[in-house]
Amino acid sequence: MLKKSKETGQLSSLGMYVHVPFCSTTCDFCAFYQERPSKKGFELFFSGLKREMDHFSPPHSFSTVFIGGGTPGLLGPEQIVRLGEIIHTQNIENLIEWSVEIAPSEITPDKLKNFKEIGVTRISLGVQTFNPQLMKELGRVHEVDRALSAYSLIREAGFSSVNIDLLFGAPGQSLEMWEEDLKRAVQLDPDHISTYCLTFEEDTALFVKLSEGKVKINPEKEATFYEKAWEFLPQHGYPQYEISNYAKPGKTCLHNINTWAMNDWIGYGPSAATQYQGVRRKNLANVEEWAKQWEQSEEGGFAEFEELQPHDLANDAVLFGLRMNQGIDLDEIGQKFKIDELYFAEIESFFHKLQAAGMMEKANTWKLTGKGRILADAIAKELPTEDNFSR
Repeated sequence: MLKKSKETGQLSSLGMYVHVPFCSTTCDFCAFYQERPSKKGFELFFSGLKREMDHFSPPHSFSTVFIGGGTPGLLGPEQIVRLGEIIHTQNIENLIEWSVEIAPSEITPDKLKNFKEIGVTRISLGVQTFNPQLMKELGRVHEVDRALSAYSLIREAGFSSVNIDLLFGAPGQSLEMWEEDLKRAVQLDPDHISTYCLTFEEDTALFVKLSEGKVKINPEKEATFYEKAWEFLPQHGYPQYEISNYAKPGKTCLHNINTWAMNDWIGYGPSAATQYQGVRRKNLANVEEWAKQWEQSEEGGFAEFEELQPHDLANDAVLFGLRMNQGIDLDEIGQKFKIDELYFAEIESFFHKLQAAGMMEKANTWKLTGKGRILADAIAKELPTEDNFSR
């Protein structure tokens, strides 16, 4: 069970994230670190992962595991077993959720069988869209029928929770096309639905098209896509619990909730991020360099490394907490991170201004209204922090 703090009532747990960097192709919108699969690459990954986990074995148990990528589904059945054996060297006695991201094109019954046998409870299927033309625009390698058959195989395998990822804001996508995607997703009856607005990250094919003027960003159109999902999915049995996430009762993603609450997690694998015991770091985004540092049995360099102060965690708990439908309690956050309530004075003043503008509301917690949710990213940028508090 996730444990609640007696002081704050907040969930407190330790998450594990494992980044499997291998992908056979690169989707036009993807900016995550990935490698083409190779025998050498796989061996470096598994040997490096074992040594890294041995080096950073925490003193207490993990509550959640999330395997992402790349696409972990690219691993063969025997490699999935090997990955499970490495993860089981850690303390996962109190594990309550084990998620894996899978691309439809990589799914087979044998792989799903082995994922289930190593302990996976939750599958997140990267459908993105049910529209064939949009599928091509996004650079996806699978056909719509393949996504549907992959979903059926996952259900037949008997995982306790299944998520479907959908993207909106793709070039050429209309509101009617988006609504059709939502309808088809609901008809499949997954336990959880994630809806993400397409972003144009640097070093992606879509960013190149944007810079060349071949595609354009339309914020007003994107807002209508958001609002359609916010209206449609709760009406069809999927209450919204975060700006981009909807779930049937009892089926929220506990690993993500743990992260958004600024609890600790440890990331393993090349490019994986960690937040643990007052430090936030990111691994090297190169499987060979990452594996080499653990081969030397030393704590090598990181792509990013930052020692956190309590107010850093408190600020991020406010920022990510505002994305949650339940909202935030500043007193609770202050108790959790041992921050004096006076620290939040300017933040609360900022909230009152947003409330007057119709973008926030206050009951037991501070929450963004629908108007505020559309502007959540802009509000996050304006949120007062210790660096920009007035003096």
